[in-house]
Amino acid sequence: MATVYLALDIRLDRTVALKVMHRSLAEDPAFVRRFIGEAKSVASLSHPNVVHVFDQGTDTDVVYLSMEYVPGKTLRDVLRERGRLPAREALEIMIPVLAALGAAHQAGLVHRDVKPENVLLTDDGRVKVVDFGLARAIEATNQTRTGVMIGTIGYMSPEQVTTGGADVRSDVYAAGIMLFELVTGQQPYDGETPMSVAYRHVHDTVPAPSSLVPEVPPLIDTLVAHATAREPQDRPADATAMLVAAVDAHRMLPRLTNPPGAHPSMAHSQPHARLQPGAHSGAQQGAPSGAQSAPLAAPAHTLIQPRAEVPAEPRRRGFRPNWFLVTLSAVMVVAIGLTGWYFSQPEYVTMPKLVGTNFESAERRIKGMGLVVKRAPGVHSEKIGEGLVHSTDPEAPVELEKGATVTLVPSLGPKRVVIPNVEGLSEAEARTAIANAGLEVGSVKRLPNLQIERGKVIRTSPPVGEKVKEAAEVDVFLSAGLLMPNVVSMPKDDAARYLAEQGFQVAVQEVDDDAEPCTVIAQTPKAKSEVDKGAQATITVARCQATFWDWYRGDNEARDDQEFRLVPAVMGKNVNDAKSELEQQGFKVKVVRLGHSGVVRFQRPAPNSERPPGSTVFLWE
Repeated sequence: MATVYLALDIRLDRTVALKVMHRSLAEDPAFVRRFIGEAKSVASLSHPNVVHVFDQGTDTDVVYLSMEYVPGKTLRDVLRERGRLPAREALEIMIPVLAALGAAHQAGLVHRDVKPENVLLTDDGRVKVVDFGLARAIEATNQTRTGVMIGTIGYMSPEQVTTGGADVRSDVYAAGIMLFELVTGQQPYDGETPMSVAYRHVHDTVPAPSSLVPEVPPLIDTLVAHATAREPQDRPADATAMLVAAVDAHRMLPRLTNPPGAHPSMAHSQPHARLQPGAHSGAQQGAPSGAQSAPLAAPAHTLIQPRAEVPAEPRRRGFRPNWFLVTLSAVMVVAIGLTGWYFSQPEYVTMPKLVGTNFESAERRIKGMGLVVKRAPGVHSEKIGEGLVHSTDPEAPVELEKGATVTLVPSLGPKRVVIPNVEGLSEAEARTAIANAGLEVGSVKRLPNLQIERGKVIRTSPPVGEKVKEAAEVDVFLSAGLLMPNVVSMPKDDAARYLAEQGFQVAVQEVDDDAEPCTVIAQTPKAKSEVDKGAQATITVARCQATFWDWYRGDNEARDDQEFRLVPAVMGKNVNDAKSELEQQGFKVKVVRLGHSGVVRFQRPAPNSERPPGSTVFLWE
């Protein structure tokens, strides 16, 4: 149906299992609807034993699900490694499986493919049911009865084989088959073909597990028989009903099995043998008869001798204790003492591993074991999600006396810090505010800005209010105020007008110079200097009294027969287009950047001026 990839959700920074539908199936609209139905069905379940669905979507022709990643192994892997499991351990796996199925049944969903491959065992001991890909709302089951069997043949209920239909009792049947396999190490039916196995599901009765493995307790036989009844109405009503029966069976099973070589009658004995009152009473009832018979019979070594051989002074007859009664009394005293000591000993329970499990469920589980729960303040964690158990005190596994206190620490999830508002602050103030928020300053850049005072913060990246990891870097952008533009070589009037538009107080100073008349030969402040709005700007200009032709002839000794060309008007044109046009006319071009508009704002010489080929034309962008 699909391929599952291990993936990273870069938006929420978590590892997920990405389930991508096979391309051949993605072309079938009906199958796509079933696939999307899986996402909606499972996403409606919120249960610690169900693998969660985070998201569903399509990317061109790729249809996918984003699901909870569960590190560990499948129940099938465990069966391959260990073979059959003890009855108690098998129930301890089935109970969370039935809890997950029960939650699905309560929500109106049928799994339809319950089997060991779809049960995941995490590294920390949790049990998760996965792949509700064949789940359907109970109301829609009539639409699926097209004669196609959906499921795995070894776990199919008789009604799935015969009609193709399935309800919650079909999941109960599959759970009973899975319990059979857990305690025996094999499925109840095998055959050369899948149809032969299906035939046996319909016509045979599932054998008792103890017929294959004699040490399986009768309670398991009963549970399997009830769950795998051929008629659906003879099974538990749903997985929740089977869960109740499984919990009762687990409670009644003894904790320890008989050690190898012990007498069968001692199987499933308690850890400590308890003295039964009947054993003592029987001994007490037999004791008087023995005590009375002893004085009536003469000892074997006692003989009556003639008087002549009797000593002059007869030996005084002393007290002769009945050693049987003495021994019996001593045994009874010791037994009573041991019994009192045993029953006065505290009862211990083993605290399970709870880290990473749902906090509320862990709380109920600990209280159900007779322990006292103390809730500690939550802590942040990058690995354990919000609402799960971060840690316990003491750490599991550990034996605890009933009534002992267990401290559970909830996880608050990954810690995220809000970018503080530092706009309008100085660089030093911004650094302090960012550090106080638990963040670090990255790069500091200066940008021209007339609205924000020079040296103050314009903005940050990431922006104010965004949540980031603790100790993340924040880039700061400071106002550079006004940047003095480069107006050297610009005509005087253009330079003065442009500087005034930028907010400068302009002063013009004319001097005698060999440069072209009325052009800027120097400026104060220098180009790219940072200044405040309204600052004084002085431009030094070559004296304007002389004409260009006077300057040109005096400087270049121009001949009357020299060729001249008109300089085209390029102001308002794209800089690159203007440059190409001028170069085609035989002029050299020098571009001076004032901003980033990409459009010619000023030019020198003025449009339609005459200049010889090879002259330099200045363009200001």
